[in-house]
Amino acid sequence: DGQCSPPPWRAAVTAQAVDAFLTSLFALAVAEFGDRPQILCAALAMRYGRLSPVIWGLGFATLCNCLISAIAGSAIHRWISEDALQLFYALSLIFAGFGMVAWRRPVDLLENWQLGPFWTSFVGLFILQFGDKGQFVLMATAARTDMGFFAAAGGWFGVMIACLPAILFYRQLTENIPMVPVRYAGGALFLLAGTILALGAWGIV
Repeated sequence: DGQCSPPPWRAAVTAQAVDAFLTSLFALAVAEFGDRPQILCAALAMRYGRLSPVIWGLGFATLCNCLISAIAGSAIHRWISEDALQLFYALSLIFAGFGMVAWRRPVDLLENWQLGPFWTSFVGLFILQFGDKGQFVLMATAARTDMGFFAAAGGWFGVMIACLPAILFYRQLTENIPMVPVRYAGGALFLLAGTILALGAWGIV
């Protein structure tokens, strides 16, 4: 038919890109649901009553953190072996799982901040997300796949999927969805997946 099939390397790159995007999207959507950034988003929406600046603040704060994680993960990919990368990814899931089921201090709702809705949302959410379990999982995903751009894009969408409903439907969300059981279920899922991957990295299973 005169058409050439794509080279194997291109198919492999495409598969890795899809893996990085979907893994980050799913992992961060689960990790952030019922967690501190979602709670802060709902509190800021209630406080200001102006949803657009809070959404923009969330979007830019999440973008910055996702890019930082992706860049760090891509650098780590060049430093360690494939088995170590799988173990690193497994440990990131276990860390995320413990973070979801463990006790956490109450969220600072930034009631004394006078920066306005956008800057309060941007700075507050950036600080809250920085170094959190979602950023760790995204960094490990970028390291494992060496697809930092797609990992960052998937992570950004995952956080937005989790946090946008908290801004748009904050009252209905807290009243109709059992947040704590959902968070515990997500944590158990991360712990199980991380344990299986860690055992695989050690050659036990």
